[in-house]
Amino acid sequence: MIWSPDAEQPLPPDTFSKRGRKPAPIAETAGLSHRAWLEPVRGFLFASGLTLNDLVDRSGYSKTRISELLRGNGYYPAWEITFSVIRALGLPVQPMRRLWTAAAREADKEPGWIKDCIEQVALKPEPPPLAHKAFTETMTRAYTAYARAFLLTDHRARWVVTETFDILWLCWSEAATSENIRRYAWQLLRSRVMARAHRTLGGHPDLRAAVFSTAEARTSSPGQFVALSELVDLFGAIGRLPHDLMDVAVLRHLCGLSLEETAEVLGLTAAMAHAVDHHARATLDTLLTAQTPRE
Repeated sequence: MIWSPDAEQPLPPDTFSKRGRKPAPIAETAGLSHRAWLEPVRGFLFASGLTLNDLVDRSGYSKTRISELLRGNGYYPAWEITFSVIRALGLPVQPMRRLWTAAAREADKEPGWIKDCIEQVALKPEPPPLAHKAFTETMTRAYTAYARAFLLTDHRARWVVTETFDILWLCWSEAATSENIRRYAWQLLRSRVMARAHRTLGGHPDLRAAVFSTAEARTSSPGQFVALSELVDLFGAIGRLPHDLMDVAVLRHLCGLSLEETAEVLGLTAAMAHAVDHHARATLDTLLTAQTPRE
């Protein structure tokens, strides 16, 4: 998929020596928000078959500066050069500008610098595709509930969902022609949430803190402490499930979605969602019975 991280295949740092060949890997210093737009842009460039020289000719910037931008190397790029690159690739500007702005904040750029950069480029209104708008309206509630289970606050959950939908808009031409657009979008959301989720010492997503945002926790009395402790064990076990099983368990039992809603959100058939839900319950019983020590 275009939005997926690039394969780590080192190449000379400032060239595409062959048409369509991938650039050198993204610099390790690039943050999560920076990668959120850089990975799709690199993917589109690779898929386009353009060389670095082609992009230089189309954007008007030097090979060195374009190469640094594509690697996420050096200083965070100004909006003007970023805009020139995405315009050369024919990518939508509105979602890209929001992604660029979020990454600029992540890079500790001053609000004044961000504002000045944006004001250098005049933009026309650019509504999202109608199908994209309808999709986001349908999925926002479930996506936000899932993100909140891992990220704990409404603000962080909404921010990651907005980021996901902007990347989806950026990649809409591919997403809309994919075999299963719901599955495509879900895997994108999941990757953004998991990139920021707190993890246990064993490397599993840590859902235990989500216990205290449940209705039971908010209305608990001292006599309910044991019940909350059992919930902590349950939520910890859910975080140790394989990906698909965990997703179904979170949506069904933490977010309160019906089996039919869960199937729609995940891009699964109702029969498959039922089978995964059954498998998740059985696996949870095994994990809880084994009384795996907390990590």
